[in-house]
Amino acid sequence: MELNCVQFLQNKTILVTGATGFLAKVFVEKILRVQPNVKKLYLLVRASDNEAATKRLHMEVFEKDLFKVLRENLGDEKLNTLLYEKVVSVPGDIATDQLGMNDSDLRERMQKEIDIVVNVAATTNFDERYDVGLGINTFGALNVLNFAKSCVKVELLLHVSTAYVCGEKPGLIPEKPFIMEDIRNENGLQLDINLERELMKQRLKELNEQDCSEEDITLSMKELGMERAKLHGWPNTYVFTKSMGEMLLGNHKENLPLVIIRPTMITSTLSEPFPGWIEGLRTVDSVIIAYGKGVLKCFLVDVNSVCDMIPVDMVANAMITAAAKHAGCSGVHMVYHVGSSHQNPVTFGEIHEIAVRYFTKNPLRSRNGSLITVSKVRFISTMALFSLYMTLRYKLPLQVLT
Repeated sequence: MELNCVQFLQNKTILVTGATGFLAKVFVEKILRVQPNVKKLYLLVRASDNEAATKRLHMEVFEKDLFKVLRENLGDEKLNTLLYEKVVSVPGDIATDQLGMNDSDLRERMQKEIDIVVNVAATTNFDERYDVGLGINTFGALNVLNFAKSCVKVELLLHVSTAYVCGEKPGLIPEKPFIMEDIRNENGLQLDINLERELMKQRLKELNEQDCSEEDITLSMKELGMERAKLHGWPNTYVFTKSMGEMLLGNHKENLPLVIIRPTMITSTLSEPFPGWIEGLRTVDSVIIAYGKGVLKCFLVDVNSVCDMIPVDMVANAMITAAAKHAGCSGVHMVYHVGSSHQNPVTFGEIHEIAVRYFTKNPLRSRNGSLITVSKVRFISTMALFSLYMTLRYKLPLQVLT
């Protein structure tokens, strides 16, 4: 990272939402490692009180292997001192007004001190409940914006979105903000975000009046989200609610500098703080592991299509660089796509070949301890061929057995 980006972080007070998330903790680790002279990091996490927030941050962030390089460089005592001096845990929830911060003294102190607001909080479930998706991804983003505007020294709001807010549009996707008034579906229906919220509330009210179980309410709200997303031209609730969040930010930002980062599928670290760190199975990783376990026999995909992935540390670097570039630039509204794109693409076919080589050399073991032998996946390029394959491979044999 260039020296001026590191210098930019010096003496800065930064609020980070969604601090226990995969990307946010990499972003926080990077700042503490390259610029220990950052003034303060306010880390917002979902928790009932300050004690619970502090405990959650230590268990889910600072005690992870991600921080082992920093721990080795400083030692436990100095690292603990650094965290004590620089990090403030903030219990809250972006889905509520004032970000759910009940401590008015803390809130007022933050409003006086904060220079940069970084919104990483999101729900990333593709089929999320519509009320939850709207609450966090859409109106939660607006709540963060409103809080940022209340900070007297604020220089920038950096909002993390997703490259897939583009929906299913083909071709080159420009780095430009959404204009809400221009969003119409193929039938000419204009998107109205407030109407979407009212529809959600009405459906939720009806379900509660019918005394539906929590399971039925969840299913119905998930179905509503997918239904509304597809009506307006998006493939799922996640990208639809993230798109509407971007629109609200653009419409209500006024003169506050706003930068939106749109990463593609985020994967493990490339190099910082060390190669290969990841937490859980993310995006394409679950498919790769399913192959290594021998349970993935066929896959509906064009082998020549690009699977756009980006290492998480590169996204964190892009966030810091964009902040350094645009902080204090009144009225700015920039969008950056962060992905491999056409510059360094990897196709599904190439991923498959790499997985074959890897699991042939490093096979996984089954529950009984035996090595799992992998074979090449059968790729199917169209839904019609996939349906035919499933019929011949599974449906007909089952019918014979019955």
